[in-house]
Amino acid sequence: MRTIKGPAIFLAQFAGDQAPFNSLPDIADWAAKLGYKGIQIPSWDARLFDLAKAAESQTYCDEVKGVLGERGIEITELATHLQGQLVAVHPAYDAQFDAFAAPHVRSNPKARQLWAVEQMKMAALASRRLGLTAHASFSGALAWPYVYPWPQRPAGLVEDAFDELARRWTPILDHFDENGVDIGYEIHPGEDLHDGVTFEMFLDRVGNHPRANILYDPSHFVLQQLDYLAFLDIYHDRIKCFHVKDAEFRPSGRAGVYGGYQSWVDRPGRFRSLGDGQVDFAQIFSKMAQNDFSGWAVLEWECALKHPNAGAAEGAPFIARHIIRVTETAFDDFAAGGSNRALNAQVMGIE
Repeated sequence: MRTIKGPAIFLAQFAGDQAPFNSLPDIADWAAKLGYKGIQIPSWDARLFDLAKAAESQTYCDEVKGVLGERGIEITELATHLQGQLVAVHPAYDAQFDAFAAPHVRSNPKARQLWAVEQMKMAALASRRLGLTAHASFSGALAWPYVYPWPQRPAGLVEDAFDELARRWTPILDHFDENGVDIGYEIHPGEDLHDGVTFEMFLDRVGNHPRANILYDPSHFVLQQLDYLAFLDIYHDRIKCFHVKDAEFRPSGRAGVYGGYQSWVDRPGRFRSLGDGQVDFAQIFSKMAQNDFSGWAVLEWECALKHPNAGAAEGAPFIARHIIRVTETAFDDFAAGGSNRALNAQVMGIE
C-alpha cells in the first residue's frame, strides 16, 4: 500500500487576468500559502504555461520546475481537457467548441481536429520533460447526442462512433507510450467515455492500450447515479489521476438526472465544494490506499453556491484530513508468534 500524494489543486477554475491568478509564480505562491503541495496545470492557459515551448525545451521545463520547487510545489499532471475534447467533436457542437481552439483553426473542423492531435502530442513530450507519468484529458464525443435513444438510433451508430474515436486516439496513445506517460481520461457526461461501460467499449477498440487510463472524479458519478465506490473496485488498475470534487443529487417530483434544463444552482444534481455534498470521501480514500494508488489527490473546485476562494481555502485541509498514511505493520503484530510449521500442524491436528 502507498500513501496518496497531496493536497493538490487544479488551476483551471482559478486562473484569471488579475494577480495572483495571472502568472505561474504568483498562483503557486497562492496555492502554497493555502497548504497545497501540488498543482495540476491547464496546458491551454498561456498565462500560466507555454505548452509548445515545454514540448521542445528541456531548459524551459527545468525553469518551470525550479520556480515551483522554490515554493514547495510540484506539478501533479498537465491537463488537456480542451484539446482532448477537440479530438472528436460532433457537428452539433462545432460552434460551441470552436472557442477551445487556436484562432487560426476555428470554423474549420478538420484543421481544428488536426491541431488538437498535435496539441496532445506536445503534451506527451512536455510531460516527459517535466518528469510526469500521468496526464489528464477528455476523450471528446461523437455519439453523445444520441445518449438517450429517441428516435431509435440507426443500427451500428454507437459501434461506428467508437471505432472512429479509437482510430483517432490510437496514434496519440502510441505517442504517449513512447514518452512513458499515461492518459487519464476524465469519465464525464458530455464525453463518449462517461461511465464504465463506455470506457470498456473504447478500451476494447484500442486493444487494451496500456496508456488508455482513467481520471477518477466521483462527482460525475453522483450526478449519473452510478456507484462510485464499486467503480473503484472494478477499475482501480486503470485509475491514474484523481479529482477530489464533491456533488449532491436531490431528485424531486419535478426534475431528476436530466435537470430540466435548469442552471446549475437549480438542478437536482449539482457540484459542491468539498464537504458540502454527498460524496463519501472517507471510503474513497480508504479504497485508494488499499488499491495502492500512487498518484495525487487534486482538488477540482466547481460549486454553484460557494465562492471559489473559500472553496480553495477549505480544500487543502479537507484533503489532508482524508489522506491515509498507510501502515507498514499489522495492528496485531504484537501477538504474532512467528513462523512455526510444527505449531501449524499441531493447531490443525495434523501429525
